[in-house]
Amino acid sequence: MTSTDNTGTAPKPAAKDPWDLPDVSGLVVGVLGGTGDQGRGLAYRLARAGQKVIIGSRAAERAETAAAELGLGVEGADNAECARRSDVVIVAVPWDGHAKTLETLQKELAGKLVVDCVNPLGFDKKGAYALKPEEGSAAEQAAALLPDSRVTAAFHHLSAVLLQDESIEEIDTDVMVLGESREDTDIVQAIAARIPGMRGVFAGRLRNAHQVESLVANLISVNRRYKAHAGLRVTDV
Repeated sequence: MTSTDNTGTAPKPAAKDPWDLPDVSGLVVGVLGGTGDQGRGLAYRLARAGQKVIIGSRAAERAETAAAELGLGVEGADNAECARRSDVVIVAVPWDGHAKTLETLQKELAGKLVVDCVNPLGFDKKGAYALKPEEGSAAEQAAALLPDSRVTAAFHHLSAVLLQDESIEEIDTDVMVLGESREDTDIVQAIAARIPGMRGVFAGRLRNAHQVESLVANLISVNRRYKAHAGLRVTDV
């Protein structure tokens, strides 16, 4: 029987604490593009934090070699096997191979939580600049190509140099997390929080992914001007 207050209506349930995140320590995280700088750095940091990690590549031998170099229990496989064996799959492939890679993995990624961290960028003599895909963003392109997957977006603004530097204990940055399901974004936030110094912050639905991806062009300019490896911090949350 539902209790009511003195107005005769049932009281509203208490609001969920936005920092009450699920335990993700038992999830297997796959990294497509795990032999590239960004993917390799994410794989290293998550494995160092105790997460089970599989890195994927078009060539299984290349992934296995990279995994052996990383150690920490990381395994390597071709992209399809990596997707099949993982609970959560981070997409860290180059932008020019983004669509083709996902098109070939629709079956393997069905039902999976996919985390897209690809930044569509162009480069010319003036530096980096944002590209806008027909779908609106890389994440929205992923969602269109993977209708049976749960697509989120995160990990865009991380320095591959810092991620791969074994002497650095903590990565001082926030991770903007976007997605259609709060349950899914909570999982991604919790994965980000496994890395010491890092925090996942909910930043809206996938329709807002373009400006998050595009901000990387600004960070590249910051890094070049100040000889830095800039990240982001969100204040007052």
